[in-house]
Amino acid sequence: MKQQEQSRAIQFEAFGGPEMLRLRDVPAPRAGAGQIRVRVTAAGLNPMDWFMTSDAATAARFGLSLPCGFGTDYAGVVDRVGAGVTGFAEGDRVFGGALSRAVADHVVIDVGGTIAVGGDAHRTPDGVDDRTAATLAIAGRTATAALAAVGHGGGLGPGDTLLVGGAGGGVGVFAVQLARLAGARVIGTGSAASADALRALGAEPVTYGEGLADRVRALAPGGVTAAVDLHGAETARVARELGVPDERISTIAVRIDGIAGANGADAAPGALEEIAGLIAAGRLRVPLAATFPVERIRTAVELQAARHVHGKIVVDLR
Repeated sequence: MKQQEQSRAIQFEAFGGPEMLRLRDVPAPRAGAGQIRVRVTAAGLNPMDWFMTSDAATAARFGLSLPCGFGTDYAGVVDRVGAGVTGFAEGDRVFGGALSRAVADHVVIDVGGTIAVGGDAHRTPDGVDDRTAATLAIAGRTATAALAAVGHGGGLGPGDTLLVGGAGGGVGVFAVQLARLAGARVIGTGSAASADALRALGAEPVTYGEGLADRVRALAPGGVTAAVDLHGAETARVARELGVPDERISTIAVRIDGIAGANGADAAPGALEEIAGLIAAGRLRVPLAATFPVERIRTAVELQAARHVHGKIVVDLR
């Protein structure tokens, strides 16, 4: 009898914190009709990963049940192609998202699927390494959606001064650079320790916390025209205090009456391809805060969950 092909996967046997994560040997998934199988080389972490799996009730809201995988962003190489698939071949480098199952040696993707249902895959351009590609699916989409929500119909431009809350986080590194590429001036909130990192992205740093409105006024006496809050509600509230109209404010982590809430599902078609192309052309960069081997997944998640890193955290599965 032919031995079953094996694969490693990070799994939860009970929902909870990083201490509940386990690296398991499991049967390797097979690609069926309309599917590809990807040999994952890197998986990027996002706050939603540990939020979704923090307890059974939250997991159920996202359609997750035990035993459950972990992580959503992935990059790797196609190693199996199911019947009827066109557009992908074995050996193609790809990246994308597969909800709560990306941190594994292999992931099966529905070619016509979405991150939440079946997963999705995009070609990785030459000039974009797998670690970088593994950071794009959630944060890249979310950043473009948050910016589009404050575009006032015509998008951001040279006449805009954009206030970005949580500018040094995983979504912020994309939002800041995309806004700068559009010609906007960007003021980014963060800790005092993040100032140099924010300047490197093209933002003018300002510390969050009490007195934020006054500090922004000092930096931008001509006013702020738009704001995206990528952490909580402080930046959105300050934007209102500074006279920014609600239709030019967006949030991703909380919902505020009258203000648009944005998530990656709202991103325009082709958003990820555009971001990947900018990276390949050297016009956008993704700072990696840390990389960990899959055996150190708990340490990686603990660092990510602390929400004090500047950039993205990636787990290697090579």
